[in-house]
Amino acid sequence: MLKVALAQINSRVGDLAGNTQKIVDAAHRAQAMGAAVMVTPELALTGYPPEDLLLRPAFLSACESALSRLTQQLKSIPDLTVVVGHPRAREQHTFNAATVLRYGKVIGSYGKLELPNYAVFDEQRYFAPDGAPCLFEVNGVRLAVNICEDIWASRAPAMAKAAGANLLLVLNASPFHIDKLRERLDVVRTNASRLGLPVAFCNLVGGQDELVFDGGSFVLDANGNLIARAPQFQEDLLVVDFFEGAVLEGEGGNLIAAELSVEQQAYQALVLGTRDYVHKNGFKGAVIGLSGGVDSALVTAIAADALGPEHVRAVIMPSPFTAAMSIEDATACAQALGVRADTIPITTLYEAFKSSLSGVFAGLAEDVTEENLQARIRGTLLMAISNKTNALVLVTSNKSEAAVGYSTLYGDMAGGFAVIKDLLKGMVYRLCNERNRVAAQQGLGDVIPQRILSRAPSAELRPDQTDQDSLPPYDSLDDMLVRFVEHGETRSDLIAAGHDPVEVDRVLRLIRNSEYKRRQAAPGVRITRRAFGRDWRYPVTNRFQEVSAPSAASDKGETT
Repeated sequence: MLKVALAQINSRVGDLAGNTQKIVDAAHRAQAMGAAVMVTPELALTGYPPEDLLLRPAFLSACESALSRLTQQLKSIPDLTVVVGHPRAREQHTFNAATVLRYGKVIGSYGKLELPNYAVFDEQRYFAPDGAPCLFEVNGVRLAVNICEDIWASRAPAMAKAAGANLLLVLNASPFHIDKLRERLDVVRTNASRLGLPVAFCNLVGGQDELVFDGGSFVLDANGNLIARAPQFQEDLLVVDFFEGAVLEGEGGNLIAAELSVEQQAYQALVLGTRDYVHKNGFKGAVIGLSGGVDSALVTAIAADALGPEHVRAVIMPSPFTAAMSIEDATACAQALGVRADTIPITTLYEAFKSSLSGVFAGLAEDVTEENLQARIRGTLLMAISNKTNALVLVTSNKSEAAVGYSTLYGDMAGGFAVIKDLLKGMVYRLCNERNRVAAQQGLGDVIPQRILSRAPSAELRPDQTDQDSLPPYDSLDDMLVRFVEHGETRSDLIAAGHDPVEVDRVLRLIRNSEYKRRQAAPGVRITRRAFGRDWRYPVTNRFQEVSAPSAASDKGETT
């Protein structure tokens, strides 16, 4: 009989002392639960991804020292073998490694074979491949180690099986996107279950800049059956029994955390990503411009759930064009969520700006410039409050807006973290309804007023303005963005899907011309297969266009 513990922990990049303590604490809990082996996530000692810290000799030296200290601390748990992820520097090369520790000694080490270099990954920049099998024995069971991308290919699992492994331990820092958990299960079944290898898959949890790691660690038996699964988006210690070549059961009987709906996954990822970004970077709370619109309402709800309503401040900043219902709805939303709300009218400031510019603007008609003035006044006020209170400004722009530049640089784009920057407009509404559903289950009323969800979205920067004055209908726009941005489809594909060629060309021009804005945007939580950030790298200065007949205005931003 062998009990194996999967330590689904939330490491902080660069916090070697804190991460070491998390591993030691998990090891004590694993021992108390009778485990003989404990597995940590990939690079658990450093956090993932350490990025260019790995190019600093001082960092690598500190990692070696931290591993030595961890090894010594684990002496006090003599009956537990711990497999810990960390970088290992040897002979001018750095390896993404997993080291096996027992009785205060290193009894084996493994270097990752498959180094991903796509989407959000660039491990070939930092690591050399290895892949030599690492086997060790505990209670008569032969265990082998793989690391993350290894299990997404066939070579490393096959090498472990050929070396005589009875159980494959996989350390992972597998970032979240919607339905990633199901994708992992399918991949592991393809590359390990076909070999008759049981797999214990330990995944990182937590937010790191724009990435969220969702946990969901799991165990499959030799036939690919799911035996146990940890919950997503929270730390956990999953313990399972292994006996004579078969995984028997999770602690307390087949423990399989329920699958989450798409909306639950997305919402919990946004909450976790926001909480960790604020807390790990030392902010005391968050401040949000609450407009009475759907985007800012959702961001305020996420912030309240992530940080506690007492650490969130909403600021309502009406202009001459703000409807009374917007102020009413913003106030009602803040009250329902229990966050502080301050009202700072900007009409006087707006008129002062226009007066100061009147000489320079003499003879020129009002246009989008005056609209942007309002957004930039609001951004200045929010940043002043942030400076004074050490609360992070949360940006409220969504992916549909970011794609086509329907936002104002240094205005509504001002802030430190863009919570919903990877949410298309349609998903914004879905998550608002999900949050209200949860409130109803708790016996509460809507935390996001229905009027916010039913009225036409508007920036309210000029009289009677709606978003659809400047943009295609969001259903159509979002479908084009999913196809072009996330799936890489072409102009012809979009037209074949039924979209009007003129609208397709317009949207593609807007995407191209808005790159300079996105390059200056705050980071935000990634929840799709392709977000504007680490896995979207287009040049700002760029003449290529995927349109049939470029217009004379194609080099000019249509929204600024």
